[in-house]
Amino acid sequence: MQPQPLPLEEARGDGAENTQWSRPECQTWTATLLLGTCLLYCARVSVPVCTVSMSQDFGWNKKEAGLVLSSFFWGYCLTQVVGGHLGDRIGGEKVILLSACAWGFLTAATPLLAHLSGAHLVFMTFSRILTGLLQGVYFPALTSLLSQKVRESERAFTYSTVGAGSQFGMLVTGAVGSLLLDRYGWPSVFYFSGGLTLLWVCYVYRCLLNGKDLILALGILAQGLPMSRHTKVPWRQLFRKPSVWAGSSTWCRGWWRFPPVCSAGFCLIILSIRPRRLGPSRGRQGLSTNGPTGPSPRLPHSGYRTITVRKFMQVMGLGLSSVFALCLGHTSSFCTSVVFASASIGLQTFNHSGISVNIQDLAPSCAGFLFGVANTAGALAGVVGVCLGGYLLETTGSWASMFNLVAAVGSLGLCTFLLFGEAQRVDLSPAHEDL
Repeated sequence: MQPQPLPLEEARGDGAENTQWSRPECQTWTATLLLGTCLLYCARVSVPVCTVSMSQDFGWNKKEAGLVLSSFFWGYCLTQVVGGHLGDRIGGEKVILLSACAWGFLTAATPLLAHLSGAHLVFMTFSRILTGLLQGVYFPALTSLLSQKVRESERAFTYSTVGAGSQFGMLVTGAVGSLLLDRYGWPSVFYFSGGLTLLWVCYVYRCLLNGKDLILALGILAQGLPMSRHTKVPWRQLFRKPSVWAGSSTWCRGWWRFPPVCSAGFCLIILSIRPRRLGPSRGRQGLSTNGPTGPSPRLPHSGYRTITVRKFMQVMGLGLSSVFALCLGHTSSFCTSVVFASASIGLQTFNHSGISVNIQDLAPSCAGFLFGVANTAGALAGVVGVCLGGYLLETTGSWASMFNLVAAVGSLGLCTFLLFGEAQRVDLSPAHEDL
């Protein structure tokens, strides 16, 4: 009798340790995922860029336009955990490709479908919710992919590099999208971002992925993932660890989604890129987090523990950025405000080498799922932050109160991570060396 082939998720789990990317493969995938993250944000911010023109065409008032803009996050909250779970089970690259194909098509088809529909407000609200649902799986699946395919010594550098695509995406859509909007109207912005996403999907499918594995993954998704499958991940033990909750406290970053604060990051985008190279990266640079045979207690040459570096990144990403946020609320100079806002947003990118990658330190076998839980909290915090920020502005009439709130929440998240954060792996056995 011939042996039956293992289901994709079982085969993937059994051979995960032997399927890490080689150096050339890692470089190719890093560049590809950097572009994918850029296109993710190009599609995401297409509606905000075109809101004024669409409001004029469809007769929306400010309340209706705000409903369309905020509806994205309601969908975005719902698929974080699902995306992480699917990434852990069938492969993050496959989840990313399938979701990108769907959101790329939806973005490119939005102008046509919007004009065919008589209820423009209902359609665009539903479209934004669906876009949020599709894009919500991206970062959890990305976290799962990098935790299993990238060497431990290079995860922070790779994750930070790929994450830089979010700033590039907003910059590209803000610059190129504005030109297209002025010359060809708002539909051209959707054609641009959606079309590029579909071209990226074609490239990844033809050049980087195995078509048979993708078809098998689709078959598993169609049948439904068996939820009762035995797993070696000690979930009860994981969620009892304070370090897991502290290392997953990305919710504090959700408060920075208040639109006026986020848009300020366009001004000095270079600040959002340069700090990323300061995180733990290649071993030959003296910042390797782990040796070739497993976790090492200290960073070679530098003499610092991994968790020390992670906490330093958070001091920069949440602590120092909160200081600039406080300063931003107490200045009346336009130029000074631009500098403070840009520095505050730019320093947030240190989180990619801090809290974000710390989830992979703690539980690489289920990093996608844990990141999905954390990012769901972050998305909900963003929704609450927008509502509460608007309430404070309306009642106090002062920007200082809103920025004080942002700084307070950031400081709370920082203190939580400094007190309870660890880099000790807890997903397999409690008897691991402390990093």
